[in-house]
Amino acid sequence: MEAGDGTEETPLPLALTRFQLSEEYGFLLPDPLSELPAPYGPWMEIAHDLPQLITSRQLRSQVHQMPQLSARHLRGREELHLAHLVLSFITMGYLWQEGEEGTVKVLPRNLAVPFWEVSQALGLPPILSHADFVLANWRRKNPNGPLEIENLDTIISLPGGGSLRGFILVTLLVEKAAVPGIKAIVQAIRAILQLDEETLHKALQELAEAIGDMSKALKRMHDYVDPAAFYAVIRIFLSGWKDNPAMPDGLIYEGVSDEPMAYSGGSAAQSTVLHAFDELLGIRHSEESTAFLHRMRDYMPPPHRAFVEEIHRAPSLKQHVLSSGDARLCAAFNQCISALADFRSYHITIVTKYITVAAAKAKARWAELGDRAGPSAGKPPSALEAKGTGGSHIFSFLKSIRDTTREGMISA
Repeated sequence: MEAGDGTEETPLPLALTRFQLSEEYGFLLPDPLSELPAPYGPWMEIAHDLPQLITSRQLRSQVHQMPQLSARHLRGREELHLAHLVLSFITMGYLWQEGEEGTVKVLPRNLAVPFWEVSQALGLPPILSHADFVLANWRRKNPNGPLEIENLDTIISLPGGGSLRGFILVTLLVEKAAVPGIKAIVQAIRAILQLDEETLHKALQELAEAIGDMSKALKRMHDYVDPAAFYAVIRIFLSGWKDNPAMPDGLIYEGVSDEPMAYSGGSAAQSTVLHAFDELLGIRHSEESTAFLHRMRDYMPPPHRAFVEEIHRAPSLKQHVLSSGDARLCAAFNQCISALADFRSYHITIVTKYITVAAAKAKARWAELGDRAGPSAGKPPSALEAKGTGGSHIFSFLKSIRDTTREGMISA
């Protein structure tokens, strides 16, 4: 079931296909399936109706009536990824249906057992991760049309309407913009091994350009995602049960373990792209940030994680550039560092708007409504006010990794 575990010897380093990476789509799952085989109809039925079932508070009762299905009849990576996507979205809805004050301690057996089986088969944790939410959750409206937001939709959704769709698809476009940069990594390492400075210079220019294009794609968040909807509606469904005050004890997966288990929520830190760039450019983050980032690698599909580890084992690009004494290579290297620091700065801008400012506005609105709010007006979530959905202290973490990125510059 696991292709590309990176153990076989190949004459050329880092062939993308060894790591389930695509020349066209990078880390995205190419053309994901949108329907499971007929026996899994009960899962798909609930999954396609999730936003409505959650907002009407009917999801938990629907899950309790769901038949116990085995994951053993799923065939191939695409079916497994769709099953993981479906079960992870149902799980997040089940957990957070009543908000952060109405959590449960146990995930019922008919959901927990198949979710665990699918997770084991894919080497992913049994929680919604970036690999589900973005990489495997897209389809073209017109199959022959372009990979552009107007022609894209999600396969499975949660409450949040157009803003949720926008959040997922803009993130997907950031991943797509990274693809030339991923290919540039392969070319750069090959060029170092072959002492081909011309190819290396070109690869670094392509990498810097790709990172710039990722920043441009990220800017589209403002056009498609409403901060109030993101903060008050969407964000809780990305929250995990590790380092989360709303679920301090974790979650018992019934039929899997009698002890509660703790997993981090979905996070941009689970995107393999930036890990790969950091490894190539030799960026060294603080001990605390490194520990968090390395923990986030457990939420990546194993072949993607293996790709990052392979880059780490490759000869040092920075050492090569320094010892070459080539001013052009130094400038191209610094351009990559600068583009990556700018991308991280822009991410901080986005987080400020969608979390800090949105939190303050939500609190003010809630205070203003006071007793008039009534039970149906959702109280803004507070458990993760200063934390990312992955559980990190969001601003100190983001500023720290941005600053350590800048420190990776080669000084003239």
